[in-house]
Amino acid sequence: MFNSAVTAPLNRPQHFANAYRQIGVETGVACATPHHLVLMLYDGLLESVARARTAMVAGDIEPKCTQIGRAVRILDEGLIAALDLEAGGELALNLRDLYHYAVIRLTWSNLRNDPALLDEVERLIRPLRDAWQTIGAQVSTRVPA
Repeated sequence: MFNSAVTAPLNRPQHFANAYRQIGVETGVACATPHHLVLMLYDGLLESVARARTAMVAGDIEPKCTQIGRAVRILDEGLIAALDLEAGGELALNLRDLYHYAVIRLTWSNLRNDPALLDEVERLIRPLRDAWQTIGAQVSTRVPA
């Protein structure tokens, strides 16, 4: 009834896991507060860096490049784009500079195949992610006056 070339991807358990994950991400984005969206960007960035490191160590060039590219896009199109440089003042400018630096380090890591540069990016981003999560927990427990 169906062409086997069309149904073949549906027969793999990995396909179903990826589809389920994608639905979870889309649902999470649709229901998320702006604060939670930024947390999701941080989590996605750190996940991509970790996956890139694993691929790099294993010598898997394609997934390494894909994950580093994803991390760069999260920084450029997500975290940098979300900054309000006027309202955020010096803090927003410093975050922008840090994110740009992380993009450079990710690019060099990809070019040099250097996992130490991925580690550096993680060391820079993880404290921001953790602080952002802590702020969110404090904000969500406040009762409006």
